Amino acid sequence: MQPRYLNADLTKSLLRVQPFVRPTVQARTAAVAAAVCAVRQQRPVVVKGSTKVRLFFVCLVICFLVSGIGGEGMASFTRYMRSLKWTPLPLGVGFAIIATTQYRHTRKREERRLAAEGAVCLAQPWEVEAYKLLPLRHFSRLWGWVNNFELPYWCRSTILGSYVRTFGCDMTEAEVEDVMQYSSLSSLFRRSLKPSVRPVCPVSGLTSPVDGTVVQAGPVSCGTLHQIKGVTYSLSSFLGPNVWTRDGPCISVEEDNDTCYHNSCITDPDLNELHQVVLYLAPGDYHRFHSPAEWKVSHRRHFPGELLSVSPSFTSWIPNLFVLNERVAYVGRWKHGFFSMTAVGATNVGSVKAYFDEDLRTNERRRSGSFYDKKFDHLVSKITFNKGDPFGEFNLGSTIVLLFEAPKNSVLRVQPGQKIKMGEAILAPETFTDKAAGPDKDCSHNKGVER
Repeated sequence: MQPRYLNADLTKSLLRVQPFVRPTVQARTAAVAAAVCAVRQQRPVVVKGSTKVRLFFVCLVICFLVSGIGGEGMASFTRYMRSLKWTPLPLGVGFAIIATTQYRHTRKREERRLAAEGAVCLAQPWEVEAYKLLPLRHFSRLWGWVNNFELPYWCRSTILGSYVRTFGCDMTEAEVEDVMQYSSLSSLFRRSLKPSVRPVCPVSGLTSPVDGTVVQAGPVSCGTLHQIKGVTYSLSSFLGPNVWTRDGPCISVEEDNDTCYHNSCITDPDLNELHQVVLYLAPGDYHRFHSPAEWKVSHRRHFPGELLSVSPSFTSWIPNLFVLNERVAYVGRWKHGFFSMTAVGATNVGSVKAYFDEDLRTNERRRSGSFYDKKFDHLVSKITFNKGDPFGEFNLGSTIVLLFEAPKNSVLRVQPGQKIKMGEAILAPETFTDKAAGPDKDCSHNKGVER
């Protein structure tokens, strides 16, 4: 039944046109879809432009609204703006800001000039004193408390995982790989490793005690140690008076005589010489240190000094940094004579711990006196170590300084800037080659060279 307003002819006309309506609609739909796809492909440009347009219109509307405020509202807003007063900075603060900015520009210009000349830009004495005035010891003690704070189980993944990702810790080497099993940051710092991941080189007499970076390596000349290339400090100031060499020459001579002090540490100056190796531990490195050789510890000397940063940037800037900082030196003998390993404290290093020395206390309130000694010779059981034996630990990255007597034809297998793992060779196997022959290649494949 058709509607009354449609006659038979009109109905027939509509029926004839109907087959052509659907294809037209479909064609229009396809065109719209293609346009939408084209718009989506150009979305970054369109969205960016539309965003700017929208922001413009928003700002325009805000302006209209502000301009549409009544006279009373505008007067109130004007009174508020007039009530605001500019407070000028004191002249001293302004001059301090200008002076600081100028000092930084001058220092950078001087560093560039000295770098071009091959020299080192060192801190002035007043800069070192100003740095020492900072409460670094209190801050380090506070950081030690934070490290030992037991974390709730639900936040360990976030906090400890962030530390692992930030400093690149390789948890696959840890004895416990799951960070959720560590109750605090300190336990993560002092994590133990799987025994198989740090094999000790069997053919080298001296191996690395830590994971870290070699800062300095080479022979010691005239009682002068190298903190970094171009920055030196005194051997006598670093170790203090020599009381461990029996019947050695020049023991009672003043410490200022560096050459005499140097000779007092060497058993046979004609055949042997003194060497040094400085290793820096970054925050992400393995924080335990091990015995680097077969030796016997006879003396411990603790210097309760400063806790300045020992990062490479500060090591190259502050002279006598290792002499200023708190440090614990263990002195003894190995097969070639004198041997010492010194753990240097630093900012945020909560403590330096030696497993066999329970009386050692570091990072405490400043005590009177320049150093404190402890002798191990009187003990019935001698303090002896083999290569790779656990020795101690840091609470955060720091520095290890090795000083040892070795034959003059000894070859060091490390150089400054080199990354090294605990147990890797520092001293090449004993051969008849001289230093010009270069390091022994066979040690890297754990093949000893017979004499």
